[in-house]
Amino acid sequence: MGRVRGRRAGGDAGGAARASLYDEVTARIVAELEAGRFPWVQPWDSTAAAPRLPRNAASNRAYSGINVLILWGEGFARGYASQGWLTFRQAIEAGGCVRKGEHGVGVVYADRFSPEAEKERAAAEGDAARTVPFLKRFTVFNVAQVAGLPERMLAGAAPLPERELVPVAEALIAACRADFRIGGAEAYYAPGEDYVRVPPQPAFRHQIDYYRTALHELGHWTGHASRLARDLSNPFGSAGYAREELVAELASAFLCAALGIQPSVRHADYLGSWLAVLRADNRAIFRAASLASKAADYLLAFGAESPVLGEAA
Repeated sequence: MGRVRGRRAGGDAGGAARASLYDEVTARIVAELEAGRFPWVQPWDSTAAAPRLPRNAASNRAYSGINVLILWGEGFARGYASQGWLTFRQAIEAGGCVRKGEHGVGVVYADRFSPEAEKERAAAEGDAARTVPFLKRFTVFNVAQVAGLPERMLAGAAPLPERELVPVAEALIAACRADFRIGGAEAYYAPGEDYVRVPPQPAFRHQIDYYRTALHELGHWTGHASRLARDLSNPFGSAGYAREELVAELASAFLCAALGIQPSVRHADYLGSWLAVLRADNRAIFRAASLASKAADYLLAFGAESPVLGEAA
């Protein structure tokens, strides 16, 4: 199951070439790791701020922080052409109506306030009232989900930031049929619910690194019990967790190489935190590379169902 399926004539030669490629990538990573530790680098900006930010269509205020990533992700997932968003009440007050069957997306509002008792105490003692933080959740709808809005809320709507698409990578993500979710400020695979989540592509400092990250998380996805059945139960910080991260990162390196993707961040930079695992076990890199090859082949096998991937293979 871990081998490439549906290869065309000449597939054996292609498999041999890919095996050689895996060996070369592994050797290069080992050489870099032996040179010393590398810092962990997150390739996306959790506080992504850029032109054409999502905005509230009623107040025209731009959203910020995590809400930018949430709304970008929702916009991409649903194919909205506008970055204008409204609460249900704002839509009604503007003379519009959220269309039947439409679902909004949750965003957050953070602020501070002084309870009445604290205001009374401060007044009595002549002090400044202390404030406490609060976080409020509310739901917004894209203007595309609302009928009857005035033209001023629709005219000149800023488009979503353009994505630097790599068709062969998009084809692989679609072909494997993983539950692949875009949005938020973290990249991870959730084994229990069996889904992958990555930040929206424009949040990455170099958009090409979106694919490196997506393929890393899909590498974890292959380890599910229904697929290649690796142990994904190890807690964060354990040696087992580190070994699985090593597998996913090598799988991402192999997939990037096989698909012709050249990330701006070296894969070795992401492996530095697990150098101790390799030093403690001189066979760890070989086991990780073997498992990563199986993970990469498992995903590349979906190329049989994709004309785009078939041409790349």
